[in-house]
Amino acid sequence: MSSSSSRTEQTFQILTALVDGPLHGYGIIQEVGRLSDGRTRLRVGTLYGALDRLSGEGLLVLDREETVSGRLRRYYRLTDAGAQVLAEEAERMARQAAVALGRLKRRGTPRASLGGTA
Repeated sequence: MSSSSSRTEQTFQILTALVDGPLHGYGIIQEVGRLSDGRTRLRVGTLYGALDRLSGEGLLVLDREETVSGRLRRYYRLTDAGAQVLAEEAERMARQAAVALGRLKRRGTPRASLGGTA
């Protein structure tokens, strides 16, 4: 996937969740919920579809597997390519946010309603 194409918020959150180290599926779901203040709620089917796609793109890899309470737990790790894509996407989003905030400021929208302090 080219760096100029936009990623979904869920994909962005999954990649972000893996920055600090490998996580298993449920750990990713929990971390995405925490990172998004509960706005993004991944379903198991959605998560594993995304993990398969991101693995296929080389953005993450299976780090290890372990059996816990008779169930296989797979841990996924962000690759250098995944970190690069995440960085590019974060920078793109930051530029877009700066443009939007600048335009709102010129419009005279009060700062308090933009999430800042008055």
